Amino acid sequence: MLYQIFETQRTLMEPFADFAQAASKLYSNPMSPIGQNAMAQRVSAGYDLLYRLGKDYEKPEFGIKSVEVDGVSVAIHERIEINKPFCELRRFKRFSDDAATLDKLKHQPVVLIVAPLSGHYATLLRDTVKTMLKDHKVYITDWRNARLVPLSEGEFHLDDYVNYVQDFIRDLQTKYGNCHVMSVCQPTVPVLAAVSLMASRGEQTPLSMTMMGGPIDATKSPTAVNNLATNKSHSWFENNVIYRVPDNFPGAGRRVYPGFLQHTGFVAMNPDRHLKSHYDYFKDLIKGDNSSVESHRDFYDEYNAVLDMDADYYLETINTVFQEFKLVRGTWEVKNPQGKLELVRPQDIRGTALLTVEGELDDISGSGQTEAAHKLCSGIVRQEHHHLEAKGAGHYGIFSGRRWRDVVYPHVKSFILEHNKAGKATKVAAPQKAAAAKKASPVAAKKVTAKASAKPVTKKAASAKK
Repeated sequence: MLYQIFETQRTLMEPFADFAQAASKLYSNPMSPIGQNAMAQRVSAGYDLLYRLGKDYEKPEFGIKSVEVDGVSVAIHERIEINKPFCELRRFKRFSDDAATLDKLKHQPVVLIVAPLSGHYATLLRDTVKTMLKDHKVYITDWRNARLVPLSEGEFHLDDYVNYVQDFIRDLQTKYGNCHVMSVCQPTVPVLAAVSLMASRGEQTPLSMTMMGGPIDATKSPTAVNNLATNKSHSWFENNVIYRVPDNFPGAGRRVYPGFLQHTGFVAMNPDRHLKSHYDYFKDLIKGDNSSVESHRDFYDEYNAVLDMDADYYLETINTVFQEFKLVRGTWEVKNPQGKLELVRPQDIRGTALLTVEGELDDISGSGQTEAAHKLCSGIVRQEHHHLEAKGAGHYGIFSGRRWRDVVYPHVKSFILEHNKAGKATKVAAPQKAAAAKKASPVAAKKVTAKASAKPVTKKAASAKK
């Protein structure tokens, strides 16, 4: 019922939002008699803020038309490579008329970026994709809004997420021989499960895994997000945040965790910060600070665009990752497409290098939660474990903005390039056979504490400074 009430309210607000937008333009137009009024700029700013608070935010576009590669402008064509009911695999294909640049592009590493399915669209990683495109062939998972998926397409579970990731990896392996996988936030857990299951079956695994700000072990340094999931029961979540999609959407009747409820939760985590941001936006409009105004709009166009998550997937994620900690306890079983349960064993991964990245000030995935992957992946040889802590970076800072581009990305780029070797593309032996040859010993990741500088980070241990 709450979903229907929200949709009714949104529909009623729409004409008022449109009026506010028109009024803002009228008062800000210097050719309008009203725009000559001494208070016109303030009135226009007020109406503009009202419009942005009341408008409906649709899914943004990636909008990446070109990137610079060694001073040469390279055109980008975005297209769908695989179309599944709940996800699209998008490719950002690069084109150039410069022969030398084209040859360089052909030999660069292939990277699958697994975007989070946790409220926002994959376009939240726009900056990640744009930066990666300079040195990599980039693919990304673009998860669909569950309210747009008809019931006829079936259910979507956490197991399906894991199986989707495996399908995407196999597709890239078929095309290129192998690939690298990068996961940001929520997907670190299902990506680790996907690669673990492939390793356990003796399948070829990716050349490397880069895991950024994810809850591999949510028992470490719990955040407000972790505490909410831990302190509330499974039945509480099912009874309080799960609703059926109204009849005016293709997914009518599907049980979902609505995007508008998720957005409310996002804002409630830092209400003072959002209030200040909107007040600063109002003042910037009055001052005519167009640069700050556009930065605010760009951020909130992305931040306010949210999607519904399928109820089964959401509830299973809460239970598996934040309540029973099945991955770290070794009790997680995933149902494959054939209906067979398979135990997730990260220790079976051997031919894949691992880099974990954490932000010093991350208030969503606490310190040590992502780094915990190294202990689980004990089958990977010691020298293939790497960890980076970005000083001064929050959750979003490790994959977007200046710290991502200047501090984190140079390390990620170096790590992927180092492990982009032809020898790693051969199919690894089954873990049972490999274990008979050499028993793996406990490992510790090489740690790097990166400061916010433009210099690439080096693989130098920082533990001596602590």
